Amino acid sequence: MKKLSLTSTVEVYSSIEELSDQDAELLAQAKKAIDNAYAPYSKFKVGAALRLANGEVFLGNNQENAAYPLCLCAERVALFYAASKHPDVPVKALAISAKSGSKPLTDPVTPCGSCRQTIFESEFRNQTPIRLIMQGETGDIYCMNSIREILPLTFTADFL
Repeated sequence: MKKLSLTSTVEVYSSIEELSDQDAELLAQAKKAIDNAYAPYSKFKVGAALRLANGEVFLGNNQENAAYPLCLCAERVALFYAASKHPDVPVKALAISAKSGSKPLTDPVTPCGSCRQTIFESEFRNQTPIRLIMQGETGDIYCMNSIREILPLTFTADFL
């Protein structure tokens, strides 16, 4: 038997003031996007903001449905919206934040599995890593320079 060891690098910031101006602005936009989330069932609202290589910013938020499998996450809404407008412009950074209707979120909110795969597909499509900036309502901010940091064993087109 052989063992494979996987490691990730996470930059941890204790406040938004420690971030670069671009990262701080994107995180602030993600927090604003929370306000337009449609989450009447879970009361868990997520906002996302992404910046394209051309500087344009796109927002997304989660959109629930009584039939839960039909829900869309904030990250995918933002990614698909940006790709529908500029399919050949790489995403440079994606910020994610959330608010729970049941408790304060003090830990960073990370993408779900479907969003992780979708973020990877965007990186693959444009051959460009996407910087991730993640925070709950308050607390530490996690930053990573690629989705591969939290999805190291990706499913790629090489398998097809």
